[in-house]
Formats: sequence, C-alpha cells, structure tokens
Amino acid sequence: MPKVLLERKDVDVNLTWDLSTIFKTEEEFEEVVSKAKELTEELEKEFKGKLSNSKAINNCLDKLREIFQLSALAGTYAYLAVAVDQTNVENQGRQMKLSNISSDIQSRLSFVESEIIEADEKVIEESIEESKENAGYLKEIMRQKKYALHPEVEKTLSALSSTLGSPYQVYNRAKLADMDFGTFTVDGKEYPLSFGLFEDEWEYEHDTNIRRTAFETFSKKLREYQHTIAGTYQTQVQKEKTLATLRGFDSVIDSLLFPQKVTRELYNRQIDLIMEHLAPHMRKFAKLLQKIHGIEEMTFADLKLDVDPDFEPEISVEESKKYIEGALGVLGDDYLEVIKRAYDERWVDFVQNKGKSTGAFCSSPYGSHPFILISWTERMREVFVLAHELGHAGHFYLAGQNQNIFDTRPSTYFVEAPSTMNEMLMANYLMKTMDDPRMKRWVLSSMISRTYYHNFVTHLLEAHYQREVYKIIDEGGSIQAATLNKLKRETLEKFWGDTVKINDGAELTWMRQPHYYMGLYPYTYSAGLTIATEVSKRILTEGQEALDDWKEVLKSGGTKTPIELAKMAGVDITTDKPLLDTIAHIGNIIDEIIQLTEEVEGK
Repeated sequence: MPKVLLERKDVDVNLTWDLSTIFKTEEEFEEVVSKAKELTEELEKEFKGKLSNSKAINNCLDKLREIFQLSALAGTYAYLAVAVDQTNVENQGRQMKLSNISSDIQSRLSFVESEIIEADEKVIEESIEESKENAGYLKEIMRQKKYALHPEVEKTLSALSSTLGSPYQVYNRAKLADMDFGTFTVDGKEYPLSFGLFEDEWEYEHDTNIRRTAFETFSKKLREYQHTIAGTYQTQVQKEKTLATLRGFDSVIDSLLFPQKVTRELYNRQIDLIMEHLAPHMRKFAKLLQKIHGIEEMTFADLKLDVDPDFEPEISVEESKKYIEGALGVLGDDYLEVIKRAYDERWVDFVQNKGKSTGAFCSSPYGSHPFILISWTERMREVFVLAHELGHAGHFYLAGQNQNIFDTRPSTYFVEAPSTMNEMLMANYLMKTMDDPRMKRWVLSSMISRTYYHNFVTHLLEAHYQREVYKIIDEGGSIQAATLNKLKRETLEKFWGDTVKINDGAELTWMRQPHYYMGLYPYTYSAGLTIATEVSKRILTEGQEALDDWKEVLKSGGTKTPIELAKMAGVDITTDKPLLDTIAHIGNIIDEIIQLTEEVEGK
C-alpha cells in the first residue's frame, strides 16, 4: 500500500534538488530580476527606433542574450520552487510577481523582433554574415516575417503573456491544489488517493478489485470538474485559434507546427500510421495481459498492468547509479561526468510529498545545470524514467556548452529523441548484462508497457484526439465537456477495437494531461522515439561511429531542423520507413515477450 505523503518541510533534504546552485539567497534572486529589468530599460532606450543597420542589430542582440539568460534563471528558479510544492503560498507569490515582471520585460523587448522584421532584408542578411552568435536568431526572424503583426500589436500580446498563459495555471491549480480525491474502500479497508498516487501506484495495482475501484473513485472526482476544465481548455484552444488567424494562418494546426519547423505531412503521417499499424500489435499485448492476469473482460483500467506482477526488482536511489552509469556510459566520459554530477550535486528531486507536480520533467536553464523532477517509488521502472530525464539533461547540457542561448533548443518534434534514446540504451544494457529469462521479459515488457506505451500509445492517442479538437476549432466550432468526452472515447475505441472495453471514466483521460496547454506536443513523443529506436538499432550494429554521430547531434542544439538532425544521426524521417520499421520493432518485442512467457511459465 502506498505511504502517506509527507509535507515538503518534512522530507529528506538529501533527496531534494538544490536550487541554491541557481541563487544562494532571496536577495541574489531579487538582484538578478532587478538587473534584467535594468538591462531591458537600457536596451529599450539605446536601440528602440534605431534597428535599421547591421551594427545596431547585432549590438542589440548581444545585450538581449544576456537579458534572456538572466530571465531564464529567475523564471526557472521561481517555477521549480512551485513545482515541488503547489501548496506553498510564498513560492506561488514569488512566481506570480515574477510573471508580471516578465510580462513587462517581454512587452518592452517586443520592439526588437518587430523592428528587425520590418528592416530591409539586405540589412538582416548583413547582420547574419557579421555575427555567428546571432545568425540563428536572425534566420528565424526572417522565417517569421510573413506572419508578423504590427509592432504595437506584438507589444500588446507580449504584455498580455501572463494572462494568455492563465489557462494552464488554472488547470494546474484545479488538478494539484483543489481536487481532493480523499480515500476509497475495498473489502472494508481504506486506501488513500490523489493524482500522484493514482498515476504512480493504483493504475499498476495487481489486485483487480482495488485497481478498478481506484479508477472509479478517481474518475468520479474528475467528472465533478469536467465543465470547469473543459471551459479552461476551450479558452486555451480559442486563444490559439485567434492568434493563428491574426497572424494569417489558415489553420491553428499550421500555426502550432510552424515553430516546430515541421510540415503537416510529417505531423499527419505520425498519427495516421501509428493508429493503423500499431493498433494490432498493442491489441495482441492487451490479450497477453488479459491471459496472464486471468481477467474475464479487459478494460481501459487494466492496461497499465505488468506482464509479471510478482517480479519487479526494488531499487533505491543509491542502487540506481550502477545501472544508469552502466547503460549511459557508452556515450563517453563527458556524458558520464554529467550523470555523476546529477547525483552528487543534487540536480534531481527524488522525494514524494504533498503538492508536488505529478510525472517527471527536466528543466535546463541556460547558464546553470539541468534540474530533474521525479517521484521515486523504489521500483526498477524509475530507472527508465530517470534515464529518460537524464537524456534531456545530457542533451541540453552539451548543447549549452556548444551553443549560445539563442541556439540551444531544437524543435519540439526532436526534443524527445535524446530522452527516449536513453531508455533504449538502458534496455540494451539490461538485456546484455542479465541472463535470467524472467528479468529479460521484465525489461522487454517495460519497454512496451512504459517506453512505447507512454510515447506511442498514451501520447499518440492524445495527439489523435487533439487533432479532432483543432478540426472543430478551425471550423469555427467550440468544445464542451460532452464533446471532449465523445472525442476521447471515439479515439480510444478506434485504437483498441473489441479487445479492450472502454469503461466509464476512460473518456475523462483528456482531463489528466497538461500537454494540451503546450500546443502540438503529444505527437512529438512518438516522433522522438522513432528517431531514438532507429539510432539505437544503428548503435547495436555500427557501434562507435553511430555513437559519435549521436553526440554531434546532441551538441548541435537548435542549429538545425528536425529533418537535418535526424539525418545527421542516419535516419530519414521524410519517408514512412523509420516509422514502419519502429512499429515492426515493437511487434517483434511483443512476440519475444510472448515467447519468454511460455519459457518462464513452462519451467
């Protein structure tokens, strides 16, 4: 049974991240915020109305990089403090105050892009030639030129950035602060329930009665908030549609794909091929789970079950080091050094506590080291989650060392490739170092039920549903809870067919994901994992050459498009082949799990 969650003040500090590496004191934080404001005022005074020649443009952008760095450090510090405890009023106050200051800074700085966009193209081209540091930023501005609004409109939108971001804030407050799931009772015994406990514990519970009761209780509470969250989501997508229309995009989808440097063809291919070709493999996997667990009727609430319910090695944070270092050490000494520092210098927040954000993420502020949030449950599965987040950390650490702040972040289409790549490396390492068929089956089933399920099923089904939502919005329609429930249910039924019963509550899954407030993010997980799968296969066959290519990709940051980055790693994502090969690879793993199951149970 899950332990009762502690207050943040009562947890073991050694298992928390150390934000003092960004700012040692509150005064230091305030000083940086003041300096960012001061530099912004100086930049505005010195350059506003004067960005008509290459020298002025590059001098302005040199100063802008410094403001960006200071703002990123302050913003990350404020956000991370709230992320580990949504109930802390002091931290919330700091974040809200900074949010208002940041909106003012963004508003004041909005003239930079607007004036450069309005400058003569020859002047922009001269500016690009004269500064390698600013070239990437300027090329992106040239790309955006067609969709830019009047400078005063851009300034107004920047000033409203905090307000425009409020749907996500409202969603998070409702989900993590207001929703009280209380407890549920099975056979006279009471069990605690929360967002985190459900998604980290009860979804994986082997006892069918407990698992399904938890699902029903969880869904009942979600349903109470469905109209509020639907209204929040409607505000989000309507805002995105309004901005898309203002900028001259025909579709909100095109508008959201534009910053990713991805075509509609790549986006649709990802969703359509997986919906069609992966579904039969995953239905086969669902039937295996049904057989192993002796379930009469497989339901949506049963899909997170383990292939081997009595076998998952327990593992402490300390013990995880040997697996993480053993698996990721193939990426070289410099990468391994990053891994060791993550443990030794408290880059990772491992503890579980009340008010902590669910799931796991990595934040990598430029000029500092990355920070990883995870809720360690003493189970081997967390090793894969940590490897994943360390993939983001290693990526942005290397990119930060090799690129300036303008050029570190690649398209979101590519951003999940380095993280899922590390999960592949972990699986390869465990398969190579373990002889026990039961352990091998656990590793392979973890790859399916977590890595691939998470990225190719959970997030892909989100993407399919999200595309349907945007179609309605593009046609001038609106969405309410009933519409969203219907769309989600239809998506789930299309994928699972007759194999899985989509029971009551499954349609509310749209209420659980923050990704819908981040544009077209869900589909990018399967895109990243497709690249990672193909590269990891290449590493197994080609060794060091493939590893060296991958390291160069990581160092490139955002200097290339997703297609170019994938090509550097030896993958051509402009064709169906990598995706179909990856889906076939998933099918092969499922067949191997079935074979190992017969071997294990035949003993």
